[in-house]
Amino acid sequence: MPEVTIAAADGGSFSAYLARPATGKGPGVVVCQEIFGVNHVMREVCLDLAKQGYFAICPDLFWRQQPGIQITDKTEAEWARAFELYKGFNEAKGVDDLKATLDFMRKHDGCTGKVGAVGFCLGGKLAYLMATRTTSDCSVGYYGVGIEAALDEAKNIKKPLMLNIAEKDEYCPPAAQAKIKAAFADSKLVTIHSYPAMNHAFARVGGQHYDKTSADLANSRTAGIFKKTLS
Repeated sequence: MPEVTIAAADGGSFSAYLARPATGKGPGVVVCQEIFGVNHVMREVCLDLAKQGYFAICPDLFWRQQPGIQITDKTEAEWARAFELYKGFNEAKGVDDLKATLDFMRKHDGCTGKVGAVGFCLGGKLAYLMATRTTSDCSVGYYGVGIEAALDEAKNIKKPLMLNIAEKDEYCPPAAQAKIKAAFADSKLVTIHSYPAMNHAFARVGGQHYDKTSADLANSRTAGIFKKTLS
């Protein structure tokens, strides 16, 4: 079954969608959700990673507010609900849940023990925090929101981190982008890729700003760093 249950560090439990590689063996990747929950888009990300040979697991990070959120970006009502959930999200507890997911994946039957992380939007920042607060073997963020406000944690990064930044991202304006790039200008662990003329969520298949060329490039870069660090 694709759904698994993970114990939370502070009590209770939450569900996660788990896609398995055909071989039944491989590294793992924790997929950090957007503000729309563990929806079709996030599940497709997991399935694509599984095809590449990874156990890909996407935990329900909104479970403390409402378990099982699966909404889209297609209606105003869904956007309103997504932002409501985002505002009510406890970031610290969310990272704790991601750490629990990381630990769960490392011990999962067939997993090599190497586990990385990838995240989008809200999950883009969470992927950054996975690099600063957990033992993730490699983390990748797509158009993370709010990373510039957490750069004081950059000193904690011990494993590779890659950030994909959309230059026209309304949620990460030029000043924020410049701050992030300056913070890691001399880093040997952090790689930043900037995508000219791209808006937020350029890699969300079916989304308003989806751009296949840039998405394919970003995804190929993600595949490359995962192959290098998780194999």
